[in-house]
Amino acid sequence: MATHLESSKRTASPPSAPGEQVRFGSGTLHVLTLTPFFPSTEEPTKGCFIAEPLRHLKQYGVVSTVIAVQSLYTSRNRPNPSEPARWVRYPQLPGNFGLSSAGGLLYARLVRSVRRLHREQPFDVIPAHSALPCGHAGALLARELRIPYVVTVHGLDVFNACFQSGTAAEWRRRASSAVYREAQAVICISDKVRRILTAGQEEVRSAVVYNGVDPELFSPTSQASPQSTDILVVGNLLLGKGHGLVLRAMARIRSAFPGLRCSIIGEGRDRGKFVALAKSLGIEQQVRFLGSKGRLEVAAAMRSCTVFALPARFEALGCVYLEAMSCGKPAIACRGQGIEEIIQHGRNGWLVSDNVDELVEALSILLPSLERRTQIGAAARQTILDGLTLSHQAQQLAEIYRGRVE
Repeated sequence: MATHLESSKRTASPPSAPGEQVRFGSGTLHVLTLTPFFPSTEEPTKGCFIAEPLRHLKQYGVVSTVIAVQSLYTSRNRPNPSEPARWVRYPQLPGNFGLSSAGGLLYARLVRSVRRLHREQPFDVIPAHSALPCGHAGALLARELRIPYVVTVHGLDVFNACFQSGTAAEWRRRASSAVYREAQAVICISDKVRRILTAGQEEVRSAVVYNGVDPELFSPTSQASPQSTDILVVGNLLLGKGHGLVLRAMARIRSAFPGLRCSIIGEGRDRGKFVALAKSLGIEQQVRFLGSKGRLEVAAAMRSCTVFALPARFEALGCVYLEAMSCGKPAIACRGQGIEEIIQHGRNGWLVSDNVDELVEALSILLPSLERRTQIGAAARQTILDGLTLSHQAQQLAEIYRGRVE
């Protein structure tokens, strides 16, 4: 369904810090971004998939005032000077139980300050990230200001059931459905997400916008040794992310690749289980758990690895696959996930089923063949340049914010 948002004739450059006066140029759109994911001093990489496209939106006439939110019972985050945002804490009942009412509480916390901001420099549209709580709060604020809102769905738990059943899960589902139904558009980061959305919510205007990559930061290099056999894994240390599968595959092929190593970037509650697994498999000397790393360090690790592997079983898309592809590396992912819409098996990446045998086969093919890795890596890089950069993403978001939804 195509729609159109009227944008005010305004005037020029976006605010570089909270509280700075915004001056607009003719045709510029001013948006109020509400997000629970955003870089902070404590977590400088969290929400980079929100912050990075915002910089590129400027070239398409869209400037953003960002309100990053966190509940009162979480540790306080301080603003990251390089990623300007207004950080707001709001009351919420602890755990998933309180999620269905969190949007209303967030709205109550924001409404006075947002009214004031709107009087000083009116907003045209409210992009909110995730239905609860920001989408719900965005819907209420949009009604108050009489402007449209859009909501982006970043994961496969589209209706916030949190993999649970019962009354509380049904409340979250109903609250999410109401947010989607009233939105100017629901942006899904993959068609897999959109299929889940439309299967449970028929009356909704939706669009797919894939995440983008900075092709300069994530760029190929010729410094990696052609004889190296280094596997890189980047992702939260959770059982469903596939780290265990990589470790078991390594144990199976280590005799064929004496120099085999694996670097794991990320933190998470299951770190201890993976450390113990590596030890039980006898490969603890070949595996490095590096913890969380900044964007520059992740990009450097991707440039220097031989292959990237994250056989995750529950991925809406996965920015790390795109980043590895942008670095010209073969990315190994699981079939049936959102990234399958991007990776063409054997041409610009590699797809495996959720079993160790296929991962062993993939690594046994890719690790010894520089020619095959080079061909796949070049095709992967071209895939990103052809339509998956941050600029491509920003252009599509700008069209949607202006009310043009295919």
